[in-house]
Amino acid sequence: MKAKKYIASSMAEAMKQIREELGNEAVILSSKPIYSGGIFGLFKKRNIEVVAAIDPQAILNTAAQKQKLKRIPQKKQLTDHRLPQSPEQAMQQPAADVLKELGELKGLLKGLQYQGSDIYAKYPGPLKEIYEWMQKQDIDHQLLIDIMDALLEKWFSHKAEASAQEISGWLEAEFINRLEGASPTIEGFDQKYINIVGPTGVGKTTTLAKMAAESILKRNKKVAFITTDTYRIAAIDQLQTYAKILNVPIEIAYNLEDFKNAAEKFSHYDLVFIDTAGRNFRNQDYVDDLKSIIDFEREIETYLVLSLTAKQKDMEEIFEQFSIIPIKQVIFTKADETSSYGSMLNFIVKHRIGAAYITNGQNVPDDIEKASPQAITKTVFGAQK
Repeated sequence: MKAKKYIASSMAEAMKQIREELGNEAVILSSKPIYSGGIFGLFKKRNIEVVAAIDPQAILNTAAQKQKLKRIPQKKQLTDHRLPQSPEQAMQQPAADVLKELGELKGLLKGLQYQGSDIYAKYPGPLKEIYEWMQKQDIDHQLLIDIMDALLEKWFSHKAEASAQEISGWLEAEFINRLEGASPTIEGFDQKYINIVGPTGVGKTTTLAKMAAESILKRNKKVAFITTDTYRIAAIDQLQTYAKILNVPIEIAYNLEDFKNAAEKFSHYDLVFIDTAGRNFRNQDYVDDLKSIIDFEREIETYLVLSLTAKQKDMEEIFEQFSIIPIKQVIFTKADETSSYGSMLNFIVKHRIGAAYITNGQNVPDDIEKASPQAITKTVFGAQK
């Protein structure tokens, strides 16, 4: 058997070279994409390497078939449609040619899917880069595989000739679709009392100030503060400073009676933001204390603040501990202090709960944005750039 390697810009071009040199009886032994050039692993030039071979016996069989066809009268060939066409006639049919190439692409896909036991091996070069990048972003394995399978399907539907920009667009669309499917975007607040909870050190007070500032400056709302964080004098001082800057009243609640009095005092305000003490989420008693201070019978909605610098496992435990309180949405903070954002996607898809905001700095009121599926995707892609 005579074998030869061909390198072309596409499978169609490779097949053309093979037909011209080896004829229609050539068989494909292997095929794979190869890459060269590029910048930072992107925009590489893509070619196809195909190894083809010709079986001498197949040539003899074809020659015998041609001789047999020649013995059939010309008129009979034109009128009897049951007779097989010659290889030359078949080559003149574009539809048949397209179907053949699609069959070859399916064979290439099958070969890529089963190269050893390593899942990674089935992906073409550009998709391998996406796979590696999503791993670095700590995207859950099963979610990663689901996204990669969707990208692989698009890759072959485009005859494996997609550009880096197209692949990036596919990935962005997959992220957005999954985020939108998990939880719809909620605009604004549904209740008067906005309760902010979370573990220590996630930036609850600063986040509350940013939310309040946005409500005042962009939505022209009349705002007040209540703080139940009486464990730290510094926390009260911080919120009082924000209250002075924003020109809003503040009340301190040491117990449930104080909270009810403060809520009644602010009953004519549009929004009342409630700051709570940072809780050790591993101690259930501290979380239970929230119910002994805050009147959850009122028009109240609660937002759980999670730091993107936390481990995924810690986020899960925090959510479980605070779930004794109805959580409307989560808020992701400290996006500026990490380069890994996969936990946002993982968390929303797993728990099917929406995100209200993403914060990315200490500046009030600037370093905060609505956590729409598009904004979350943009944040994740910011790490890629």
